[in-house]
Amino acid sequence: MSFDVPGASATFGAVVGANPMISARARRSAPHGVMLEHRLPADDALRLSAEGLRLIVDTIPGLVTVHSADGTLELVNHRVLDYFGMTFEELKKWVTSDAVHPDDRQETVAAWNRSMETGTPFVFEHRLRRRDGTHRWFQSRGHALRDPEGRVLRWYSLFTDVDDLKRAQVKLRQDEAELRQIADYSPDAIIVFSADGHLLYANRFSLEYSGLSADDFRDNAWRERIYHPDDVENFNDERRKGIAIGAPFESELRILRADGQYRWSRIRYNPLLDDEGNVTRWYAMRTDIHDRKRAEEQMKNENQALRDEISSASMFEEIVGRSHAIRTVVQEIARVAPTDSTVLITGETGTGKELVARAIHKRSARSARPFVAVNCAAIPASLIASELFGHERGAFTGALQRRQGKFELADGGTIFLDEVGDLPSDTQVALLRVLQEREFERVGGSRPIRIDVRVIAATNRDLQAAIAERAFRADLFYRLNVFPVEMPPLRERQTDIPILLEYFVHRFSKRAGKKITGISTNTLDLLQSYPWPGNIRELQNVIERAVIVTDGERLTVDSRWLAGRSTQSPAIKRPPGDTLGEGERAMIEAALAETQGRVSGPSGAAAKLGLPRSTLESKIRSLGLNKNRFRT
Repeated sequence: MSFDVPGASATFGAVVGANPMISARARRSAPHGVMLEHRLPADDALRLSAEGLRLIVDTIPGLVTVHSADGTLELVNHRVLDYFGMTFEELKKWVTSDAVHPDDRQETVAAWNRSMETGTPFVFEHRLRRRDGTHRWFQSRGHALRDPEGRVLRWYSLFTDVDDLKRAQVKLRQDEAELRQIADYSPDAIIVFSADGHLLYANRFSLEYSGLSADDFRDNAWRERIYHPDDVENFNDERRKGIAIGAPFESELRILRADGQYRWSRIRYNPLLDDEGNVTRWYAMRTDIHDRKRAEEQMKNENQALRDEISSASMFEEIVGRSHAIRTVVQEIARVAPTDSTVLITGETGTGKELVARAIHKRSARSARPFVAVNCAAIPASLIASELFGHERGAFTGALQRRQGKFELADGGTIFLDEVGDLPSDTQVALLRVLQEREFERVGGSRPIRIDVRVIAATNRDLQAAIAERAFRADLFYRLNVFPVEMPPLRERQTDIPILLEYFVHRFSKRAGKKITGISTNTLDLLQSYPWPGNIRELQNVIERAVIVTDGERLTVDSRWLAGRSTQSPAIKRPPGDTLGEGERAMIEAALAETQGRVSGPSGAAAKLGLPRSTLESKIRSLGLNKNRFRT
């Protein structure tokens, strides 16, 4: 059935007012409700037009009805009869209000009557009962057809099924309600903002935490009410930049809790994007980081306290440590510094002998005068005398003018002779004269020069062994050894390693412009278990390297940096469990024989045995061995 009206030959006469093929005169002369075919001559074009319109209206995916000006149902399309399961006559006799859901009936009738009275179009949604008794949602749109004088001739209505859309909307609202409930039970604050940053929703935890109401959150000044005054400006800047970029961002600030306490929080913003990549919503989640911040602050305070401790109780003129061994050294420095006595500092390389010499000078009455340091091992034997005592013009080839030596430069102050055990024998004689008579002569000169200099010497060699080998003068040794100070190796100062680490990390990170606030436990364990053959100098170099490669706030040291640093040589293997006690004579003799009696140096017996040179020299003396018999 096409558009159904009384009479088998009825056509869709209601659309006559909308048919451009029908003249205005014909439209005016056609009485209401009378079929066009009964009033106009037969016309093939008109008939074809009417049939085309019937086909179009019947294929519209909706319910189409036509009412007279007084509301009488005149025409319906096929879908109306099919939806309600009635004929046109049955539908016309049916009480129309029964088709509307009881909950929607009053509003529907009111809207229909209002349009009938005013002639204005109507749009509303209501549920219509289907032939099987179920109700489906429809959107109803109605427009009036008017004559040239503006009088309403007919009402044309289209009912579009929107039930699936309504159900989807209901489901969406249910899902949104469920999500809101989940958000409300979240132990963290969740806030939703529009694309431009205006607040849309705050979960229950946000309200309870801040003590603000939902209305308070709608006020644009709510941030200033709960954010710490010192953090608001910085946070707002970060927030504006993040929203402008449209990418996730986060910020840390203090937020006022309902009990009046500010707590550190991290707020992370995540955008919701549409299919085209535009931001439609911002979701912000707050996480409490107050305990972590307090721990960081406590660690920072502890680090500062440790630095203060290093600067006071644990540091003596840059000599860092509080172990018994280092305290003994500090006590010796304090005793000898006020005197003018000559000091001999012994110890392995890298233990900080020059620091001790500088500390003695700084604590002495000569602190305002020069401190001149000389590394005797770094100067060629042919030039050492000129370097120490100066030379006259023409004293040797290249001596184009008179030159003062280090002793003259240190007059009134202190001269530090590092590696004094490497002095040639003739220079030892000149040094002995200086110590005995407080005078010397320049190279090439004949006039004695008197000086007032305090001498501090240092060596990592065993001078007693050198004396036995006639490589060092015994009388010079006794002159130098007035007040001996022995620097302990780092392996005997394990308790000082954490303090030294803090000292070096602070110094090198400040120099590198980095903020390193801690040292990993694994790194500390690694450094405390390592024997440190290079002593403080080696530790300092490792920490400097670690600071350079560290990108975060926690220092780490790669164990491979320490691997292979042992001074032990595979050329001579020790028996399992042997520590140079049992059978050590044979091992030392074998090493001396292999090195032709040489003790020091990279190819010496000490390096092959993995011992400090001074330790091996001491053992050679205690065993009564003669190194000279192994020399070729």
